[in-house]
Amino acid sequence: MKTNWGGNLRYGASGFRRAGSVAEVQDIVAASDRLRVLGSRHSFSDIADTAGIHLSLEDMGGIEAIDPERRKVTVGGGIRYADLARGLQAQGWALANMASLPHISVAGAVVTATHGSGSGIGNLATAVAAIEFVTGRGEVLRLARGEDAFAGAVVNLGALGVMVRLTLDIEPTYDVRQTVYLGLSHDVLAEAFEAVFAAGTSVSVFTGWQGARAHAVWVKDRVRAAGAPPNEIFGARAAEAAQHPLPGAPAESCTVQMGVAGPWHERLPHFRPDVVPSNGAEIQAEYFLPRDRARQAIAVLRRHGDRLAPVLMVSEVRTVAADGLWLSPSRGEPYFGLHFTFRRDWEAIRAVLPALEADLAPLGAVPHWGKVTTMAPEQIAARYPRMAEFRDLVAAHDPAGRLRNGFVERMVFGRAG
Repeated sequence: MKTNWGGNLRYGASGFRRAGSVAEVQDIVAASDRLRVLGSRHSFSDIADTAGIHLSLEDMGGIEAIDPERRKVTVGGGIRYADLARGLQAQGWALANMASLPHISVAGAVVTATHGSGSGIGNLATAVAAIEFVTGRGEVLRLARGEDAFAGAVVNLGALGVMVRLTLDIEPTYDVRQTVYLGLSHDVLAEAFEAVFAAGTSVSVFTGWQGARAHAVWVKDRVRAAGAPPNEIFGARAAEAAQHPLPGAPAESCTVQMGVAGPWHERLPHFRPDVVPSNGAEIQAEYFLPRDRARQAIAVLRRHGDRLAPVLMVSEVRTVAADGLWLSPSRGEPYFGLHFTFRRDWEAIRAVLPALEADLAPLGAVPHWGKVTTMAPEQIAARYPRMAEFRDLVAAHDPAGRLRNGFVERMVFGRAG
């Protein structure tokens, strides 16, 4: 596994190991000078890269226990969302939220504050009730919600240790229907932003930021009563055929649309778990901004539409609720994400990002930890008031720096790595 999923990054690891138990993880950590966990490889930044050992937890990817009274599930550190969702559904349980790609690992999504969508739903890390990890010291540490440092240890960029076990909130299973609407006006999106994203449990707007209208609005809504979804919302009409997020791409790889109700895990993601999602040969960037800056941000993106067009395949807008996790972009206030799927041409992307980032930065933008950016590390760190405390956590749990890499050195410690 020399490259990440998108093919834009070639890893520099000197070796590859698999672990099937916590004891094996402890042994591998103790024997390694440098180590990073390699999950599903869906990060586009170098967050998972290392010059040392890549450790896979795929053999630790099962559901260990479901506690129906406390509404919790405990899983191994290598589990992916598709497998977790199928296992929960089989026993009548569900997650409140899922990523658009069910292919990704739960631990990888948690440590990077990756999100699904929903104005009233937190990012995927907010479902974590407890974590257990092997620290850089080789010790097993368990932290639970409400304990000291828990809020700093969940979104941890892989810098505290190897996450070997997670306990997540669950709820009884439910059905969702997914309807795609075409032709939403960019002006309406800006003026009625909150209302547009309140149209369903989970809403995504796809656009190229050119012209007067967005490509599509994907509305995923919990089925609470009988009846069909509306044929029109905010001037956008329901699509007459299934759609792909990339305009013109075949929709066979996508989850069922057309307002047909089905289990939560077969509707909340955009893509089916048995196919290659999105385009494959791509590079992604994403920025998070306070939700009250949406109108200004949309104006910025429309100004940049023509500059982005030669390299942009599609952009997606989503909303996420506030949380209290130290390194989450939404700590303290609700936010929205501006996601970009670019053609796999880093030089062309690098030519357009700085100007875009310069216009978004005054609005409070921060990049996704697992996506590409040209923003300066010190500028990013300044957006996180508790970054200094997080550095102390890293120093306490990994004093020898076994889990550090160039990404952690730059983004957390402000040093070239």
